[in-house]
Amino acid sequence: MRFFKNNLGFLYETAITYPAPSNLSYNWNFGVFALLVLVIQIVSGIFLVMFYSANADIAFVTVERIMRDVPYGWLLRYIHANGASFFFIVVYTHLFRGLFYGSYFYPRRGLWCTGVIILLLMIITAFLGYILPWGQMSYWGATVITNLASVVPVFGTKIVYWLWSGFSVDNPTLTKFFSLHYLFPFVIAALVGLHLFLLHASGSSNPLGINFKTDQIPFHPYYTVKDFFSVLIFLIFFLTFVFFLPNHLGHPSNYIPANPDLTPEHIVPEWYFLPFYAILRTIPNKLLGVVGLLASILVLLLLPFISSPLIRNSSYKPFFLVLNYLFLADCFVLGMIGQAPVEEPYLLIGKIATFFYFFYFFVLYFIEKIDAYITSELKKYNK
Repeated sequence: MRFFKNNLGFLYETAITYPAPSNLSYNWNFGVFALLVLVIQIVSGIFLVMFYSANADIAFVTVERIMRDVPYGWLLRYIHANGASFFFIVVYTHLFRGLFYGSYFYPRRGLWCTGVIILLLMIITAFLGYILPWGQMSYWGATVITNLASVVPVFGTKIVYWLWSGFSVDNPTLTKFFSLHYLFPFVIAALVGLHLFLLHASGSSNPLGINFKTDQIPFHPYYTVKDFFSVLIFLIFFLTFVFFLPNHLGHPSNYIPANPDLTPEHIVPEWYFLPFYAILRTIPNKLLGVVGLLASILVLLLLPFISSPLIRNSSYKPFFLVLNYLFLADCFVLGMIGQAPVEEPYLLIGKIATFFYFFYFFVLYFIEKIDAYITSELKKYNK
């Protein structure tokens, strides 16, 4: 302990002496899971890079060589591939916990905003990584998503050519995406450090949704033991997928080499992109679809500034509690619509789900106004 205190002061304050509320539940453990998976992804990615070649002619072959010829290469790839899915599982859960318990209000606005920026970088990094195996879904996913930049007025086509580094998705595109995919995890790690710093500056939220400084306990040993136990449970689930269901969260078409002359019948991204992909598809106008796609993520940045109710925990607000559960269900519906064929009734369901997604944030703003009005009237009445 003395070594950590003298040489690693920030780590000592983060993991040992950090004063945490005494009533934190296991819902607060998903931040630890996210940090663990980030480390797993970076380490496994560094080892995979040693055997991967970012060349359109042999990229698919090098991935198969990792799987078949490199000692324990199959384990590295399955850890990395499933790690991406579990990264989004824990981050999405972490995000919904923040919504449910009102963890995005003052004084944690900066903390929430850095978390949303981390999520945005995660989405970009995962998309770039999805291209690297150079299978059918990799190639056509890159073609479809990069083409979205063509909606930018005047410069749209030039931006697409710049993303491609040519006039189509080809070897220069793969090289560029590989370089960025290797770089972004370290940017994410830096932002995670900033996220932890802001957490220390503002303090942890708690299930009651109130700020109190009297009932706090040191992080170690109370929460380190609790985190260690929950990490073991998490690793059991994670390794179950790695060893027994390694391809369950992937798409079988990506085991077919990329063929520019053969378009897949349904171009479907990875499952963690499906809600956003559904919003893109269900808006008929291409420009508005791209705007909706970006707005569905960026609206999270505005959340701390459009809503700041007096009571934070949804458990004490029945209407808000139901609204949160409906929003969670809506995200699952969007995920199912994102992988469905582009036909009725899926288009209609997708439009309704997309409307409710944005309506949720619209309602939050008015709930806060009603809250403030009722509170002011009660204060007048009590006087």
